[in-house]
Amino acid sequence: MRKLALATMLACAASGAMAKDWNVIRFGVNPSYAPFESKATDGKLVGFDIDLGNAICDKLKAKCVWVENAWDGIIPALKAKKFDAILSSMAVTEKRLAQVAFTDKIYNVPPRLVARKDSGFQPTAEALKGKRIGVEQGSTAETYAKTYWEPKGVAVMSYQNQDLVYQDLTAGRLDAAFQSSVQAELGFLKSSAGHGYAFAGAGVADSKTLGVGAAIGLRKEDTDLAQRINTALADMHKDGTYQRLAKKYFSFDIY
Repeated sequence: MRKLALATMLACAASGAMAKDWNVIRFGVNPSYAPFESKATDGKLVGFDIDLGNAICDKLKAKCVWVENAWDGIIPALKAKKFDAILSSMAVTEKRLAQVAFTDKIYNVPPRLVARKDSGFQPTAEALKGKRIGVEQGSTAETYAKTYWEPKGVAVMSYQNQDLVYQDLTAGRLDAAFQSSVQAELGFLKSSAGHGYAFAGAGVADSKTLGVGAAIGLRKEDTDLAQRINTALADMHKDGTYQRLAKKYFSFDIY
């Protein structure tokens, strides 16, 4: 009987029938993208994504653990099980869907170009030919710029994080920066460093490279975790938690 019981348990484990409890959820994050995720002066992680993740854990009665990781290596780190999910402004794209699974959408904002107020730039290859445009490594903005702009003579400069992009922009080593419009407005243009800069042209849309909105990235085999998080997100929209958190950071609908 003991052998039979053991064999049954092993078979269930192999088939995935023994789901993980998920008492602890480890979120991978790259905290360089205010107002979604950044570090306060005391080193504490802050931002909409951080609040959203903590609220999800509250709904699921789980402990939230935040694991910092460089953006360009965040998917390999997820697959290597350094954490359980990516909650860091990750857009859902065909390329990423080939590697990981995603929850339901958490928000959707288009990327925009930022430059000096008198630049006259437009987000087109023709207008930016010969210019130096800064993007974050591994971002959808980088993919878009390298797909449509770089082959036509635009110098696309990739940086490890968004803060470094802004540093080189204000230092004059870049002509413009290309990133999430919300991040640019609240994380740079409304700061003292962003004085003299503005959006250049309208937002850009391209489902192939920019995706259809941001979501939480998961390993494909963790379908139970995806289901739990989606349930928590639905509850948060229903009871007003999502809207309350969003209003803390945004004066417009980011969903």
